[in-house]
Parts: sequence; C-alpha cells; structure tokens
Amino acid sequence: MSQNYNNHKRFYPLFHFITIPLTVLGLGLAIYTVISIPNIVTGLIALAFVLILFTAFMARMFSLKAQDRAARAEEKLRYFILSGKPLPAQLRLRQIIALRFASDDELISLVDKTLSGNLSPQEIKKEIKMWRGDYHRI
Repeated sequence: MSQNYNNHKRFYPLFHFITIPLTVLGLGLAIYTVISIPNIVTGLIALAFVLILFTAFMARMFSLKAQDRAARAEEKLRYFILSGKPLPAQLRLRQIIALRFASDDELISLVDKTLSGNLSPQEIKKEIKMWRGDYHRI
C-alpha cells in the first residue's frame, strides 16, 4: 500500500498497543495496592512500574531523535543533490522531517514555499502532490 497524508503515521503494535498499556495498567494496580496495603514491598513495586514506564518512554524518545537526525541528514543531502545549494538553515527540524515526503520534483519549490509562508509540518504534508513514502520510520 502506498503512503499518503492520511496513512503515513505508523505504530509498532508491540510497543504502542501492548507494552505501554500493560505497563500503565500495572502501574495503576501497583498504586491501588500501595493505597490499600501500604508497606515497603508494594511501594517498591509501584516504584518499579514508574521506572519501567519512564524507561519505555525514554527509549521511544531516543529512537525518534536518532531517526530525526538521520532524516535531517538525508534531506540535506537530497536537497544539495537536487539544487546544488545547502538546505536553508531557517528550516526547523519538524519542517525538514515533513519535507521528506515530497518527491524530488517538488522538493525545491516546496522548500521555497515553506520559507516564504513559514508552513507548519502539517501544512507541508498537505501541499505534497506526489507523496514519497517513508516506510522505515516507526
């Protein structure tokens, strides 16, 4: 299936629909247990669930940051290959990430339009006529 604006967001089911909900449920049960049976063991269990949830979110954040850095580097190179000029420094990271969906034919004009109109990432994505799918980012 080809990507477009309506279906480009991706989820990793094991993380988004199993790990996080189960951890939140476990944290809720641990907090309930701490309230109903307050002792050191239930307190440590609740603390463990807080740490697990925090670790899961931090791991997700770190992986997204690494993917953002890679996408920024790819788009800088692609823009340079297409235009012979460096990607304008005024672009924000979120704008660059959104521009990765633009085809080679429309990238340069869309960068110009983004700079002149200070388009948001959502506006950039909506402006794209020939969608270039990103099937690797999760």
